[in-house]
Amino acid sequence: MLSIIVSTLAFFVAAWYLNRYLNEQEIAEGMTRRILVIVLASVVSFVVGVGVDSLVGDPESAPSMALLPTVPSQSE
Repeated sequence: MLSIIVSTLAFFVAAWYLNRYLNEQEIAEGMTRRILVIVLASVVSFVVGVGVDSLVGDPESAPSMALLPTVPSQSE
């Protein structure tokens, strides 16, 4: 739950800073710029959420690679 809250806050902060940076660079506002801001803010939000999960998450509850199904070999 903490990662959802922190990543949501990170999204809005990143979007604000990106808009501010693009205004300073005098890049015209438009659909392409809005999509760029949303995509980059989403990436920042995702990375922050994963980081919070790895710092706060319980390593015992993390999925193990041993739980993944194995594929039989095709050797004859």
